[in-house]
Parts: sequence; structure tokens; C-alpha cells
Amino acid sequence: KKRQVCSKNGSLNYFMSRSKIEQHNPQSATPSSLLQMMDLYPPGSSSRDLTCSYCHLIQPPRTKHCHDCDKCILQFDHHCTWLGTCIGIRNHCRFWWYIFGQASLVIWTVALYIQFLHVDMNGSWLKGLTGLTLLLPLIVILIVLLILLMLHTYLALTNQTTYEIARRKRISYLRGVPRKVHPFSKGICRNLYDLCLSRQKGYVLEAVPPLDELEARARPYTCRDVICCRCC
Repeated sequence: KKRQVCSKNGSLNYFMSRSKIEQHNPQSATPSSLLQMMDLYPPGSSSRDLTCSYCHLIQPPRTKHCHDCDKCILQFDHHCTWLGTCIGIRNHCRFWWYIFGQASLVIWTVALYIQFLHVDMNGSWLKGLTGLTLLLPLIVILIVLLILLMLHTYLALTNQTTYEIARRKRISYLRGVPRKVHPFSKGICRNLYDLCLSRQKGYVLEAVPPLDELEARARPYTCRDVICCRCC
């Protein structure tokens, strides 16, 4: 279940809760687009838990306010200090390619250093010590980049964010989700397509799946599920 919100300037159009709309203008007809926001959440969700305490607006699912950027980010992953921006729905794919490029560059540099040390084994000990001193930090950086690359590859395949994994118990609409269930995953192929290849205008607001659907996803895999590529 999805809701699409088009935006010309790239910013997210927010909605008010049903109760607040009725309080502002109880006699007038309320546009259906403004009432669809609460339908994205499980029944009985409190508007207080869904309201940003800084922007004072109802947040769509998977949205978090970034204190560094001072705005709400859809599909918030984290705030990258090195890039000076938040990683979210607009740039998560480019961030993955950025990590991949950095890891490839470090691998190439480490290979050059190893080749240099291998060729110059009979040379000056100072050159060897210098090369080894530079090589060790590069190996540490490479390990960190590979771990980060594997993490964001896993997130891309399962349609998750770092914030959702780290703060799952604090997110109200994820507390009742069974363990090892990815509520917003649409299959590996569809997740990658939506992340990297989708050219749909505007943003697609994802609804929190109902509990019975999540419980069905939690059932163990069978041979039929494997043959039918249930995870894809």
C-alpha cells in the first residue's frame, strides 16, 4: 500500500492528522489527500507519536528530523559528517556508489603499496619502513569501508535504513513487528529497482503493512518458497 506525493522543489509535502484538520475547520469538507496520512500507520496510532516536535508536522512513516540539517528526512538513514548532508531517499543509492568507489580506490592503493614493498625488498630499510607505515592505516581504512559497504548492501537488499535497525525498539510503528521481518521489503529485485532505477516523479510514501501480513512473512521458508524465489 503506497501513497505518492509529488513535489516540484524536491521537498516533502507533509499532511496534518485527521483530528487536527477537523479542529481547524470542522465544517468544511476535508480533502482526501490530507486524510490519507493516518491511513499509512497501523490503526490506533497516536498523532502525538507521529508529530515532529521541531517542525510540528505529522511525519510520514520512515521519516526522522535531522538536527544537523534542521529538517525532516524521508527514509532517514544517517547524517554523514564527511559529506555534510543527510542520507535518505534521494541519495542513498549514490551514497552506496560513493562507498564502493572509495573502497575500490583503497584496494588499488593497497595493491600498489604491496607491489612496491615486494619489488623493493632489497632496498633501503627506510623506504620499506615508510611503505609499511603507510600501508597499515590503509588496511584499517579498507576494513572499515568494506564493513560499511556490506552493511549498506544489506540495507539496499532488504529496504531498510541504519536508523531503523539501530532504533527499532524506539520507533512506535515497528515495535510490534516480528523479529527478522523487514516490513517495507518488496523483494530483492523490487528493492534494488526502487532504490537505483526508479524514475517515478515525486516520492512514494510507504504504508506500514498490517500485522497479519507481517506475521505471514515471519513463517519459516519451505522448499516451495525457495523454488518460487519468495525472497526475490
